[in-house]
Amino acid sequence: MTESTALYDIPGPHARRRHLLYGLASTVVILALVGWILYLLFDTDQFTATKWSPFAYEGIQELLLRGLGNTLKAFAYASVLSLALGGVLATGRLSEHRALRWISTLLVEFFRAMPVLVMIFFIFVALKVQPLPALVAGLTLYNGSVLAEVFRTGIHAVARGQGEAAYALGMRKTQVMTYVLVPQAVRAMLPAIISQLVVALKDTSLGFLITYEEFLHAGKLIASNLDYDLPFIPVVLVISPIYIGMCMLLSWLAGWVARRERHSPRTKAVDVAPAGPGTLLPGQQ
Repeated sequence: MTESTALYDIPGPHARRRHLLYGLASTVVILALVGWILYLLFDTDQFTATKWSPFAYEGIQELLLRGLGNTLKAFAYASVLSLALGGVLATGRLSEHRALRWISTLLVEFFRAMPVLVMIFFIFVALKVQPLPALVAGLTLYNGSVLAEVFRTGIHAVARGQGEAAYALGMRKTQVMTYVLVPQAVRAMLPAIISQLVVALKDTSLGFLITYEEFLHAGKLIASNLDYDLPFIPVVLVISPIYIGMCMLLSWLAGWVARRERHSPRTKAVDVAPAGPGTLLPGQQ
């Protein structure tokens, strides 16, 4: 049975009926919106065989697959480098040295406030970097600065007594972070990390603005060479589910990792036998 908490009270009969009405009304609105969109698509003949037959051509399929591969390549580079940069900046922000802490804070605040597209264009145009490195660098600087705050917040979310107990046992700060704080913080940080990686995956579509041949760029090339009205709609209907599927796959991966962490023997509580009447304390004879 559901129990009330400080933030939530068990709804009474009137509240349950009201919630049911809200749910039914929301369902009707959503279904009406979906029906209206489908009506517009059918009314403009978006599902005719003429508009979908080009996707059966081998050349178009190869173009889409090549664009998808380039998107995944940029995302792989950007995600790994963002996690590494986030860890370095978070370590700097948690440092006891004031100069290092100030420099890390300045970098995090600057790159987090700078629009991703501006950084990508600056690296591509001003520094004359190739499209792939420019895209990866822009995504890394932005997402790495955001992840640095996620890491720092996750470390601070661990109970203060955990670190104090580790220091009392004689551990150094590196050992406390590696063996005590970070393993506990990862479970709390995982949803935010995956959410930011989803943002990085979607932002790879900005690469078509600097002529990087990623998935959206491939769709734009296909649509610009089709000779019927509204050619972008079938292309969007093909590309969008793939983007959504990749984001859902990342979310599923995060849930799978979280379940493994919960069931891992390293994170389970260890049963300690109660002390017997003859148990000696340390130092006793």
